[in-house]
Amino acid sequence: MATITQPVKTQTVATPRPPLSLARILIYTFLIIFAIASVTPFVYMVMNSLKTYGSTITNNLWPWPPFGTEALQFQNYPDAIKEAGIDRSWNIPLIYRYFLNSLITVSLTVAGVILTSVMAAYALANMDLPGKNWVFLFILATIMVPGDLTLVPKVVMMFQLKWYNTYAALIIPFLASVFGIFLMRQFFLQIPRDLFDAALIDGAGHLTYLFRIVVPLSRPAIVTTALLNFIWTWDSFKWPLLVTKDANMRVLAVGLQQFVQSEGGTETHLMMAFATMVTLPIIILYFFTQKYFQQGVISTGIKG
Repeated sequence: MATITQPVKTQTVATPRPPLSLARILIYTFLIIFAIASVTPFVYMVMNSLKTYGSTITNNLWPWPPFGTEALQFQNYPDAIKEAGIDRSWNIPLIYRYFLNSLITVSLTVAGVILTSVMAAYALANMDLPGKNWVFLFILATIMVPGDLTLVPKVVMMFQLKWYNTYAALIIPFLASVFGIFLMRQFFLQIPRDLFDAALIDGAGHLTYLFRIVVPLSRPAIVTTALLNFIWTWDSFKWPLLVTKDANMRVLAVGLQQFVQSEGGTETHLMMAFATMVTLPIIILYFFTQKYFQQGVISTGIKG
């Protein structure tokens, strides 16, 4: 006769929370204060983008009910698009041309950075190259060179190469990232060497091992590098301002600086609406990639 066995119920024991010590309370307090301080400028920008011109110039913090009588000025956003100007060549608002230029520049720059960082980091981490540690030190040493020190020579180079006021000037100088190479190399060093030995036994070469094994395992580091370079390129202001002259070659950050001015001064409420539209893609992208970003930062050690 068959016997029916009852399933054994397992009880999960809750892990007790560590007591709140004074040090932990201070850490949480400072983190909350710094988080609020980081978010405050963005909240202030969004609030001003929904005010009237009078409320912004008088710095009325809350002109809406219950402390005021104004309505939320969502019309500031389409007004900002109109007031930014018109691209005569395509007959579209300039903000759309700014957005297109930024999108092209960011997409090609990030793709180039990922490719060069992955290839260079793999060579420095997994290939037996003579003097590769010295090469890596020289690459890291370039971080110590101030960017403003090489700004004028690079601008002169753009003129000599006839890249001035073209996409080439906006993209090509930034197709390699020292930080990207460093981050990728540190991540690649954590991948067990046994995987490469097994790939060699199966007849795989370096490129096959890189793109079929290393790259899928390194997704957090790749996403982190892509996200950081996206932010740096999207927010770039000084370089696009120096190497472009036509409005139809400007990017969003430069378009914000050259925003419309009236006889009474800058229309701050429209500028804030413009700035909110510029910042929004970065926030949306971060929310979609924050899991990989956190994994990439946490799991990338300082292994030499």
